[in-house]
Amino acid sequence: MSELGTRTYPFLGFRFEVRLDALTVGGFSECGGLRLHTEIQDFTEGGLNTHVHKLPVRITQSDITLRRGVADRVLWDWYAELAGGIVRRRGGAILVRDPGGTDVVAEWRFSRALPVTWIGPELDAAQSRVAVETVELAHEGLERRR
Repeated sequence: MSELGTRTYPFLGFRFEVRLDALTVGGFSECGGLRLHTEIQDFTEGGLNTHVHKLPVRITQSDITLRRGVADRVLWDWYAELAGGIVRRRGGAILVRDPGGTDVVAEWRFSRALPVTWIGPELDAAQSRVAVETVELAHEGLERRR
């Protein structure tokens, strides 16, 4: 609860937007991998038998996974550039909006991203599903802005 006694509700995860600097991409149906992990090193102190000190070493981040319906070749072309030896890193942001879709209630920015995996759609003539592509982005930092 806040200082005024009003209740704060968790943000809903279905209304979000992904932005990639200098790339116009459509909407994404899924976004995952917003994960940071602190590596820990154990340090044993001589004569101290009650516990082991835990010291932070470095923070690593997971790849961001994005899924969307195939609508154009923008993500494919970015990955194909990398496969062809052209390294074009991009920054971006993941924004969570309020239920009405007007206000941004949370924002994470990532920097120096590269498309490290591209997965094409599962195609099945017996199904009438949307053709979905997946791209995984390795990046060099995640920062929460809001």
